[in-house]
Amino acid sequence: MPKGARKTLIILDANALIHRSFHALPDLRTPKGELVNAVYGFTSILLKVLREFNPDYIAAAFDVAGPTFRDEEYKEYKAKRIKAPDELYAQIPKIKEVLGAFNISIYEKQGFEADDVIGTIAKLIQRKQAYPKVETIIVSGDLDTLQLVDKYTKVYTMRKGLLDTVVYDEEAVKKRFDGLTPSQMIDYKGLRGDPSDNIPGVTGVGEKTAIQLLLKFGSIDNIYKKLKKSGVALEGIRPKIQEKLVQYKDQALFSRELATIRKDTPIDFNLEDLAWRNFDKSGIERVFSELGFRSLLNRLLIIDNPQPATRNPQPTTQSEAIYDKIEAFYKDGIFSKEIYELEKMLVPIINNMEETGIKIDKKYFAELLQEISKDLNCAENGIYKSLGKKLNINSPQQLSEALFTDLKLSTKGLKKTPGGVVSTAAPQLEKLENAHPVIKELLKYRELQKLYSTYIKPLPEMADSKDRIHTSFDSLGTSTGRISSKDPNLQNIPIRGEWGFKIRKGFIAEEGFKFVAFDYSQMELRVAAHVSGDAKMQEFFVEEKDIHAMTAAEVFGINEGEVTSDMRNRAKALNFGVLYGMGVNGFAKSAEISRDDAQIFIDNYFGRFPKILEYLEKTKEFARNNGYVSTIFGRKRYIPEINSSNPGLRSQAERMAINHPIQGTAADIIKKAMVEITNNQQPMTNDIRLLLQIHDELLFEIKDDIIKNIMTPIKNIMENIYTLRAPLRVCVAQGSSWDELKKQ
Repeated sequence: MPKGARKTLIILDANALIHRSFHALPDLRTPKGELVNAVYGFTSILLKVLREFNPDYIAAAFDVAGPTFRDEEYKEYKAKRIKAPDELYAQIPKIKEVLGAFNISIYEKQGFEADDVIGTIAKLIQRKQAYPKVETIIVSGDLDTLQLVDKYTKVYTMRKGLLDTVVYDEEAVKKRFDGLTPSQMIDYKGLRGDPSDNIPGVTGVGEKTAIQLLLKFGSIDNIYKKLKKSGVALEGIRPKIQEKLVQYKDQALFSRELATIRKDTPIDFNLEDLAWRNFDKSGIERVFSELGFRSLLNRLLIIDNPQPATRNPQPTTQSEAIYDKIEAFYKDGIFSKEIYELEKMLVPIINNMEETGIKIDKKYFAELLQEISKDLNCAENGIYKSLGKKLNINSPQQLSEALFTDLKLSTKGLKKTPGGVVSTAAPQLEKLENAHPVIKELLKYRELQKLYSTYIKPLPEMADSKDRIHTSFDSLGTSTGRISSKDPNLQNIPIRGEWGFKIRKGFIAEEGFKFVAFDYSQMELRVAAHVSGDAKMQEFFVEEKDIHAMTAAEVFGINEGEVTSDMRNRAKALNFGVLYGMGVNGFAKSAEISRDDAQIFIDNYFGRFPKILEYLEKTKEFARNNGYVSTIFGRKRYIPEINSSNPGLRSQAERMAINHPIQGTAADIIKKAMVEITNNQQPMTNDIRLLLQIHDELLFEIKDDIIKNIMTPIKNIMENIYTLRAPLRVCVAQGSSWDELKKQ
């Protein structure tokens, strides 16, 4: 995350993370037989946070055994919460040992909860002018600390599992709670209560009503000011609810007090004590070895002198960090010797791509900005006209009320938000596409708004004095080995639709040059055919047949010429779905068919391609027995959740196990091609510039007068870099702008 001028402080909500880890992970034990699933989960989260934020300061806040001031004020506080087993608490000393090895300060105070310690530190950071400008990231396993979110404080927490994370800033909190601000969270709990902490709230007031009241009146205090006026009812609020508010006023105010995080915990605090440096690398390795955390050693990112991240880091700074990771991965056996050497050779190539950048037409983007602004305005007016009133289209609460109360659209089959409001998220609106003309207008507006805010407005602002945009690549940015891109993500520029075409038109080659794209055709399917050993699928590729049409012909038992577009689309959906462990429900949705038809199709598919099914089962079994899977070239991925007792985590891990050898091998192959192309063009002249790697595609900027001479050699290198039993094929296209690329 770019930090700009601000430094970053990470505060770990230790007990919340420990509980989350303990219940999320299976029975993991040390070589001595000690249970360490909570330690493993906590440490996994810690490493992820260190890697993502590279913090300047870090601290961990713990609860302390014994009553707190809340218990003294309210004997029933957390009374219904089931006490965690002793096996959880027994792991806390080990977690503190891990924190000690990382030189992370621990804060705890008798009579107070970890949340109070966190709130106090966050307030002290902003109040003391002697401290530098600091952004605080609270890492927690729950949402209790959302009330602390402000301009310079965010909450980083988990959605599903441990590594599916989300950052809550002020806007994200509003979105999550249908318009409520972080400062309204304590009033929200005062009204709704908190069953997990046994905070009562107002009896009869749930999530939906609490949100409705606060959106209308702002706070509990304002509600009771209105109610205090003799004879004045709360407009729009049911009489029964008003009666409950009056009856349980004391309970509401007391619940708010219980829910409020203290910011005056008496702790000795000095920001410089939290500086993240001088930690014990050998100590970390020793602790990990004792705990049996071999798979975590590969995630250990050691930065001896942490430097603030920048939007476009200089190659030398990035190279110091990436080489450390490569060495660590190789030392732990995550990388084979071949992958180790490959990744080292790739570093200067990546640096050169970043430094070169890609040119945009600023004047064109300015015109595009005006055009999409007009379209957005037109879309807004169309929505207002269809609804018969003006409203904040971006407010889920207001929009839901307009659609389902005013227009009385059916809510059958639609999901609700945590606040009890019928969801207006795009997947839910798509279910209503034919119910009313406004739905299509809303979906169009959402699409335009995303294009405006993600691409059309910010991209020109990122260009340098030569109108070139410099992304940041991470050659180890994904678990499968795929290269990732950020600030901006140039691997995710829209490719389809009218606006995708228009945005790509703004990326232009320098005068006297053209873009030349080399794209592997159906690369992952070819890898799948190779690793599975399925002779029939390999034959389709050798004979350069339409793989999806041929698959459909096999499954339906017909000739290729009889395959309809619908049949081909089903086959295509499953061909690609197999690579990601797609199940029956996923395929039914993707192919837009019933679950029963999907099951029949899948059964027929595996009947025709038995080696594919055999590959899937053998790969999952290997992962269960060994805890990891690997690419052809020896890039390992450890998957400890493969033996989890949690069905959701286990299924997710199985999908990872299936996908890694395929997608990871494809990533290895294109990386090999990048190195070989560079070696064959050394010294890489200014006439041939590798600009982008977009998964299975390489985009070059090549001087006009040498394009014909260079295309065939590059294509040959890419197709022959490795011999698959389903031969590699590369499509070549060129053009003066990204949208003009035409196949050669």
